[in-house]
Amino acid sequence: MQFFFPRRHRHYKLTLYLMVVEFPITVVILILTGLASHNTYRTLLWQDGADNGFNSAPNAALYAAANYRPFTAPMVWSSFMTNYNLVIGVVSTFMLIVKFPIHCMHLFFPPLGAFIHGAIMVLYIVSARYQAGSDMSDPKHPQPGPPWYIAKSCSVAAHKSNIGYCMQAKSLFAVSVVIIALYFVELVVVVHSCFITKEEREEILDQREEKRIEKEFEEEILKSPSMIPMTPAFMGQGQGMMPRTPGYPPMAATSPVTHGGPLHAPFTPPTPGRTPGFNRLGSINTSSDLPLRDASIMPTTPPMQPQPQTTEPQSGPGSPMYFPPPPKKASKK
Repeated sequence: MQFFFPRRHRHYKLTLYLMVVEFPITVVILILTGLASHNTYRTLLWQDGADNGFNSAPNAALYAAANYRPFTAPMVWSSFMTNYNLVIGVVSTFMLIVKFPIHCMHLFFPPLGAFIHGAIMVLYIVSARYQAGSDMSDPKHPQPGPPWYIAKSCSVAAHKSNIGYCMQAKSLFAVSVVIIALYFVELVVVVHSCFITKEEREEILDQREEKRIEKEFEEEILKSPSMIPMTPAFMGQGQGMMPRTPGYPPMAATSPVTHGGPLHAPFTPPTPGRTPGFNRLGSINTSSDLPLRDASIMPTTPPMQPQPQTTEPQSGPGSPMYFPPPPKKASKK
């Protein structure tokens, strides 16, 4: 059974539009997670809920350490959740910057897109689960559901200065849910392109067959040096076929090539003498009624004979110079 790797998006423009919609949402998440990093409001909201009796207090860890009891901070109030949200915000922004140009170059193959969208969607699902986690560490003030800044209105805050922080935390959770839905839509669109249709399968088989034939032809040429591929002869070199010149494409022999001399095919000796076109032009009678066009009326002037040039020896203060120098006499023994 042959394996078919899908390389073409069935909904190319729809995937591109979804990436455009993803951009502002990803930027908002990156801003909100950046503002919440380094414990900007996590402990303040935790203490505000404890003052209202909605959840445990941040100083519960001190009481547990004083009484030699183990204490683990609830995930919803832990520093791990803040750092985790910041990391996935940076990762999702980076993946969007990378996958957009790759998709424009038709290199964002559907299996690759399904893996990336599915992985980021799972990361955001975990993030939303942590943000809406429960707090059962204090038996006197249990919190079985989401924290108060999600389940209740921000106006119930014990300290009015925490209302803005409450709205930021609520917005981060809402945008996380929105981007999960967006990634789910992108995942469905990309997975639909992973299933190849019958027409696409036949097209892939045809391409593989063409490559196989070309490869076999190249192997035959390498195994049989005497088998030289032939190409049509160049105009003026006669009819028929001529050997293909190494280093030239198959149709290079049909175009004029010059190597410092007359036009001829590569590695083909030029035709001596005039071409048939010149012979036909020479046989045409050029006589006419116009005297300037009649070659017989034009006066013929004899060619100028070259005058013999005589060279005289140049005289000077020294020995006389001759050009050309006189022949030397043979020395007598």
